[in-house]
Amino acid sequence: MLPQGFRAFDADNHYYEALDAFTRHIEPEFRKRCMQWAQVDGKTRLLVGGKVNKFIPDPTFSRLAKPGVLEKWFRGTAEGSLIEQFGELEPTRPAYRERDARLAAMDELGLDGAMFFPTLGVGMEQALRHDIPALCAAFRAFNRWLDEDWGFAYRDRIFAAPYITLADPDNAVAELRWALEHDARMIVMQYGPITTARGWTSPGDPVFEPFWSLVNEAGITVVYHGGNNAYAELLSWWGESHDLEAFRATPMRGLISPEPIADTIAALLSYGVLARHPRIRLAAIETGSDWVPVLFRRLKKSYAQQRHAWPQDPRETLRERLWVAPFHENDLTELRDTIGADRIMLGSDWPHTEGIAEPLAFAKDLEASGFTDEEQVKVMRTNAESLVRRLP
Repeated sequence: MLPQGFRAFDADNHYYEALDAFTRHIEPEFRKRCMQWAQVDGKTRLLVGGKVNKFIPDPTFSRLAKPGVLEKWFRGTAEGSLIEQFGELEPTRPAYRERDARLAAMDELGLDGAMFFPTLGVGMEQALRHDIPALCAAFRAFNRWLDEDWGFAYRDRIFAAPYITLADPDNAVAELRWALEHDARMIVMQYGPITTARGWTSPGDPVFEPFWSLVNEAGITVVYHGGNNAYAELLSWWGESHDLEAFRATPMRGLISPEPIADTIAALLSYGVLARHPRIRLAAIETGSDWVPVLFRRLKKSYAQQRHAWPQDPRETLRERLWVAPFHENDLTELRDTIGADRIMLGSDWPHTEGIAEPLAFAKDLEASGFTDEEQVKVMRTNAESLVRRLP
């Protein structure tokens, strides 16, 4: 049980982007190649690369469902249809878009601090991957908006993560340097293979070595956060749509087995990125945790069969370097047995509908899963809090 008056540190909070998040600071030559707003059939639509983007049903975020209304749906205990779970929509709350209003909301929720991630932004890299210069320009503009409206370490409580794409390796290094100069404590990236000018490649490709060297030197945390990724292409091989649309997933989309987050972590291990750079810390947020035990079983077999290829047991490497924020419906006991309570974090996803309306309520899941009082404090605060402090 958490002590009376306990205040948590949340590893997964979100803002709803301002309408000009991608356009306020866009370089003029890219204005028509990146994001634009247009009226289509009487509705305001987001054009990305000249095409209507469907990642978010209402990218203006004019009316929204309340935080956590889909919690029972994801736990498998809801009655009625998915549409019924949303309930009555409400106007956008100030706390979703204004940092000082958000601090007041965090006080009400019992949060001392939180990591902040995009809502719309995590779906934009794939939408622009066919125009790499425009892709990089879009996120340069986005990061400058983010610093301006939210800040990377505002009041030492709101820690917004600038988004880095590896599509252009030189741009990635330059953007990381800019982020470090502006007090970023972590960066957020999309998992999966990367589209570069040379085609698809792994994040472990030697072309990215300068980037990983700078990450290692800076002692900053790398977050892989859920969103649209390159595996949407793989899904299309099974007849699924290329486009990811929130809350319109088919059963098949959820049943196809490959896990891009697991494959990304495996690539960083097997290509030696983590061995060469011992100060890199990775966090997997809003990716669930069912993939973790499966990856560990595969690593156990690989280490047994190809021990010469590994500088140490890769499972031990991950236990040292990987933090995970599970979904509330995941098997928390299995996750603790796999990576340890020191590497698990509260991630409420607030204020998204699929998250937890009251972040402190996650402690009930931990208690029900057999976590000790000490372990609950680690998961609910100290584990995530450590990741927003750069290594000395």
